[in-house]
Amino acid sequence: MRTTLVICKPDAVERGLAGEILARLEHKGLRLVAAELRTIDEATASRHYAEHEGKAFYADLVEFITRGPSLLVVVEGPPDTWKIVRTMMGATNPAEAAPGTIRGDLASTLTENLVHGSDSAEAAEREIGLFFPALA
Repeated sequence: MRTTLVICKPDAVERGLAGEILARLEHKGLRLVAAELRTIDEATASRHYAEHEGKAFYADLVEFITRGPSLLVVVEGPPDTWKIVRTMMGATNPAEAAPGTIRGDLASTLTENLVHGSDSAEAAEREIGLFFPALA
C-alpha cells in the first residue's frame, strides 16, 4: 500500500466541500490514514510551494493557501495512489477538467481549484513529511 497527500484547500473548506471530496476518495476505495483541519502558516506554505518560488503566481499561491483552514489528509491505496488521486482531481484549470472529476464538477476558477494532490510518489513522501512528520 502507498500513501499520498491531499489538501482540501481553503475554498473547499469555505464552500463546505471537504466532505464531498473525502467521500469521493473513500468511494474509490482509498483509506484515510490521517487528517487535520489547520490554517497553513506562511513558512510551511513557502516550503510546500518551493518549486514555484520566483514565478509570477507564487505570492498568490502562498496568500491563498494561508488565508483560512485547509483539510490536510493522508490517503492510502494501491502503489499508484497519487496517480489515482490526480486523475480524480482533474485538470488544474477547472475549465479544462473533465466532468466527473472533482474540479470538473465543483471548481470554477484556476486560482481557487479546491484540492491539491501530490504529483509523484517522491512528492507524496516529501509533502507527508512536511505536514505529518510523525508519519514520515
